[in-house]
Amino acid sequence: MKENNEILPNDAFDIPWKDILEAFFQQFLAFFLPVAYENIDWKRGFEFLDKELSRITRESKIGDRRMDKLVKVWRCDGVELWVLIHIEIQGNRKTNFAEGMYIYHYRAYDLYRVPVVGLAILADEELGWRPSHFSYDLWGTKQSYHFTSVKLLDYPETELEQSHNPFAIVTLAHLHAKKTKHRSEDRYREKWRLIRKLYQSDFNRQQVISLFRFIDWVLHLPEELDNRLNAEIVAYEENQKMPYISSIERLGEKRGEKRGEKKGEKKGEAKMLMRQLQRRFGTVPDWASDKIAKAKQPSLEEWGLRFVDAQSLDDIFSEKA
Repeated sequence: MKENNEILPNDAFDIPWKDILEAFFQQFLAFFLPVAYENIDWKRGFEFLDKELSRITRESKIGDRRMDKLVKVWRCDGVELWVLIHIEIQGNRKTNFAEGMYIYHYRAYDLYRVPVVGLAILADEELGWRPSHFSYDLWGTKQSYHFTSVKLLDYPETELEQSHNPFAIVTLAHLHAKKTKHRSEDRYREKWRLIRKLYQSDFNRQQVISLFRFIDWVLHLPEELDNRLNAEIVAYEENQKMPYISSIERLGEKRGEKRGEKKGEKKGEAKMLMRQLQRRFGTVPDWASDKIAKAKQPSLEEWGLRFVDAQSLDDIFSEKA
């Protein structure tokens, strides 16, 4: 099996992060911003303000905003509070990141006149990159905006292994994905270990499935190892009498692929690539949509790899890339 030269699917984390955050928002704040978690009245619930966020995005014109969530919650003292959560999934340093956080902050406040709390989850691999404020000082006018910045690399794996919060597993999966790029056997072992950890936790069936989908996406394996993992899952669930993962749609899809449903696989990759481009760059121009619609499987895979570090559509589709 190829290791170093193997073209693996891209390690873009924006979509799985979005899904897992919405499934476990309360636990998300408990893990990454405990001061907020402790002062929110969870009995009153919370609300994702996607329409309001899209309005801010449309009017701010600040480019790449891959994973943002605007959430309305209530404080324990009864005061309504909106929380702006920005999750940055980009693998490289981004020079205007802090400015983008500031723009979102003042746009949200200007439109809705409620307190806005900024939280950035930095999932990159650069230890020294830790944006946490934006400021300027000119001719007696000063502006300074500070937000909470969390670096996934700072979490010790030993502590993550002992935590019962689902975002400990999310963080472990992300860290293992970074460490095992192009080392398929190592990735297989870490992925199977994390999946077994799901069964040994106190998570219910739906929580196990949600976390599995995140792990499965982030720790993507070549087909041969993926088939081996499926067999391990089936055998383990039969032994433990816990038919959680083996009964979900994913394994049925894998069996369908073996029967030759390659057309559906290509269509799925094209649809996913379009979804990722829209999240990062906004409206996808017709020329890019046409290229994706007419592309063959190898091209879609290559563009998916380029997507991780691309700063523009040209970076993805350029023949010289």
